[in-house]
Amino acid sequence: MENLVVIDLGSNSVRMTISEIDGAGNHKTVEQVKRYVRLSENMGDEHILQPESIDRTLTALGEFKKIYSQLDNPDIQAVATAAVRQASNQKQFLKLVKDKLGLSFNVISGATEARYDYLGVINTLPIVNGLLVDTGGASSELILVQNRQMKQVVSIPLGSVTLSQSYLENDVVKADSLFEAMTFVNSVFNDVWWLREATNLPIIGLGGANRTLAKINRRKKNFLNFEDVHGYKLSAEDVYTTLIQLLGLDLAGRKKVPGLSKDRADIIIGGLIPVTLLMRLLDSQQITFSNAGLRDGILFNRINEIKNDVE
Repeated sequence: MENLVVIDLGSNSVRMTISEIDGAGNHKTVEQVKRYVRLSENMGDEHILQPESIDRTLTALGEFKKIYSQLDNPDIQAVATAAVRQASNQKQFLKLVKDKLGLSFNVISGATEARYDYLGVINTLPIVNGLLVDTGGASSELILVQNRQMKQVVSIPLGSVTLSQSYLENDVVKADSLFEAMTFVNSVFNDVWWLREATNLPIIGLGGANRTLAKINRRKKNFLNFEDVHGYKLSAEDVYTTLIQLLGLDLAGRKKVPGLSKDRADIIIGGLIPVTLLMRLLDSQQITFSNAGLRDGILFNRINEIKNDVE
């Protein structure tokens, strides 16, 4: 039995999934942990990871270590995405983590992140054609799926934290700020030449901001387990209505919205701009949500390796 520990260090949160895998590739998830660390906070134009963000991250990773250290021979696969990928002090940060915790991170490219997203979704949802949208804290990955195959992929340097900090007020979002943010995101999308191939296709939403969109609506509709969003579907109208609702609230009001974590209330509007604009741009009438993403993709990649070794 193999204990696979996958740590995903993102721009807004760090997550850990522990799975047991047997010799035939059968697996069972035994633990999932998440901490909000806001690693990309205040990186600025020079893309410098800030001391406060680094301290929060080290604390969270220390808590994770206490958990996986109790396992027998854990296989630890730790990956870092946009915040570390973009950081000018990346080497110093990685050395600090290694020295303090003995943990080595693999800083993956946006394309590799997208591939893992694809593996996570395609192995857990009956998607034939669609556009996968993973909105993170500092980057977003777009993956065009046709006949269940990954056909196009792009990673763009905008996310819930970066958009919010660059354009939007922390409390009440002003109309001119919102327009400026949406204009910027539209211009980025217009540079993705293949994006029009996704016209009228359903969107599959990944990442914390998109999953929060699902949780808000599941709470509104009184679902018993509102956090179980995997496979949940929303109409474009529901998406637009939710964003309008959030724009009508100040920060204190957003913190009271059922299904919306208080830790995400200041960045949720920025986080929903990409998927909202994509649904309008591509005339997509429906979004399906996935709880499976990068960490699951790493798991399925490992399972495929085990099965190939058996064969």
